[in-house]
Amino acid sequence: MLFTPSRFRYRAPLARLGSLAPLALGLGLTVPWTAAQAQQSVDADDATLETITVTGNRLYEMLPSEATEGYSVDAATVGTKTPAALRDIPQSISVVTRDAIEDQNLLTLDELGRRTPGMRVLSNDNGRSSIYARGYEYDEANIDGLPAPMTSINGSVPSLVAFDRVEVMRGPSGLFNSTSEMGGIVNLVRKRPTYDFQGHTQASVGTRGQHRVLTDLSGPIDSRGRVRGRLIIDDTDHAERVDRNDNEQNDFYAALDIDLDDATTLGLGFLRNTKEIVVNNGQPVDANGDLLYKRRTAFYGADWNDFDSQANDWIAELTHRFDGGGYGRLAARYSNRNASYNYAFGGSALDADETLAVAGTASRVDQESVSVDASYSQPFEAVGNVSEFVVGTDYKRYDTDVEAGRSRDLTGGRVTLGELNGLAYVDILDSARTTGRGYTATDTRLEETGLYSKLTFRPIAPLALIAGGRFSHFDVGLEDSVAGDHQSRSDDEFTPYAGLVLDLDTYHSLYASYSQVFKPQTSYDENGDLLEPREGDQYEVGVKGSYFGGDLNARLSGFRLYDENRAATPDDTGASYQVAVGKMRIQGVELEVTGSLTDQWDVIAGYTYLDTEVQEAATTRDDGVFLLMPKNTLNLWTQYAFAGALEGFHLGGGVTALSDFDSSNGVEAPGYAVVDAMVGYDFTSHLSAQLNVNNVFDRDYYNRVGGVNTFNMVGAPANAVASLRYDF
Repeated sequence: MLFTPSRFRYRAPLARLGSLAPLALGLGLTVPWTAAQAQQSVDADDATLETITVTGNRLYEMLPSEATEGYSVDAATVGTKTPAALRDIPQSISVVTRDAIEDQNLLTLDELGRRTPGMRVLSNDNGRSSIYARGYEYDEANIDGLPAPMTSINGSVPSLVAFDRVEVMRGPSGLFNSTSEMGGIVNLVRKRPTYDFQGHTQASVGTRGQHRVLTDLSGPIDSRGRVRGRLIIDDTDHAERVDRNDNEQNDFYAALDIDLDDATTLGLGFLRNTKEIVVNNGQPVDANGDLLYKRRTAFYGADWNDFDSQANDWIAELTHRFDGGGYGRLAARYSNRNASYNYAFGGSALDADETLAVAGTASRVDQESVSVDASYSQPFEAVGNVSEFVVGTDYKRYDTDVEAGRSRDLTGGRVTLGELNGLAYVDILDSARTTGRGYTATDTRLEETGLYSKLTFRPIAPLALIAGGRFSHFDVGLEDSVAGDHQSRSDDEFTPYAGLVLDLDTYHSLYASYSQVFKPQTSYDENGDLLEPREGDQYEVGVKGSYFGGDLNARLSGFRLYDENRAATPDDTGASYQVAVGKMRIQGVELEVTGSLTDQWDVIAGYTYLDTEVQEAATTRDDGVFLLMPKNTLNLWTQYAFAGALEGFHLGGGVTALSDFDSSNGVEAPGYAVVDAMVGYDFTSHLSAQLNVNNVFDRDYYNRVGGVNTFNMVGAPANAVASLRYDF
């Protein structure tokens, strides 16, 4: 939501591009490098041209989306390391801008995933949902290109308040994120301190218990603006999806940018997120195996259900612009996360007499992660065109200590819903620790060092050939203190990458790419050795379009992905070891349009068709998740800002629609379509208001199904959130 009297997009005038404007017009294509030969007319009569050489990648200087406004940006860095125009990245990329986030009132990454084309969210409490693309869960979240683990049950899905935009890549990205999942990479780009003072405060209240108080201040600290700071404090209580389901989250973000000289900048940032949630683990099915429609607010848990977490991220970044057009970056991120939960939920389907068994789970999680990246990029001229290379090295280490307990029967019999809500408190972890039943304690470690390089070469002006490779050394370890077992494995992997982009004309580009990724496993074979890593390969082709000076971007893509070596349990009953035989084939088509149709009209639209095939099964639990991926998904969101007599008003609306899906336990859910809406009004240049209405037609639906006892997650009933914002 933009809080100015007119909602018109900022468009950088051609003059702002300096010598790049003739380059872009002369070549008739979008080029992300500014180390180029630009042609400038010096004689209008005979059109004699003079060569001007400009060095440097202008996209390193791109403005944040909160400054450019609207739903489109010039470029992205996810999966590319150096910023590149969306048309010049030969994979599927979506960028969700600050305006798009605020118009839709999106507070967490899983909320964003529900509204973003090509993504699928298996809902849990906000901040604890599983986010998927192309059938695979995102298990890392990058901040400014620096990864850390993202695990739904541990509550490490980030809030969005500290970020200017979210960049989403679908499909393997092994060149720069080799040990990640097959589904892709999410990169959250921080809000940075500004040269001029800006700030706002906002308060929100909703019909399902929502409330929010936010303050965001930014500006120069010294008189010359060489030291700049930003501070954000956010206290949010999310909507109760079912009764008693309180979900409070607090965010604190502080950042400094310090210009050490005209070419060197040091950036520092700190983020803290805390969560306090009364856990909702979903509903059971009834005695006939059917979902409990018309009982969507019923809470199948104990009043003492609890999840608490604290996540801290420290980020440091040093950048330098070299005289020859090169760009160097050294960045590091340290994260620590602590979470604990203890909750009861349905342990069976409902009987005919409306009673059910009660199960419970509890855990304590301590996690530390470190990621470091050093890179150097350089544009250069070859065969009359501009090319670019990047070389670098990175390091990451993830240490996760988990102590967990589980009980299949907390009550020794069946109870009613009211008795489940009022269940006497049980310390499930302590009970499991004392008895040894359902108790586990593991410590896992992943450490990886990599060397990478990528070359983007233009043999002719319309064609970019992209090739890269990564050499990785990894160590993975698993220590099971209950079983007294310790496993470890070290190995080296080479990850290739290849792609091409062919500009057909000023507006359209064809692209193709091959990408790869690997995933170390902590399962072991019959000899007690850890299994070989899983391997994923993706082939993707498509066409991208860029219109209205880059304000509107479109993409049509087709992809096929293979996943091999997934751990599977052998056929012989009772085997304690596993074998690497699982094999999947995923293919599909995606269509996406994002950006501005006019200065007043923004749109995000996408359609995804997904076809999955289990060629060799691993386990029902692992492979069954693909059943939860609908074949057809449609996302649409649009907003329009009025001019003239209605200037100051802006209206928005959208729909999220899925075809039917089911679970490996035989629970089926029909497809659904949910409509959301927004209306806003700018009273003055400082004061504005916005009303978001979710599930306008109060659709009764399930957005996730699981077993007969749990993970059948009801979509939120119709609700509204009103916000008032003041800009200083």
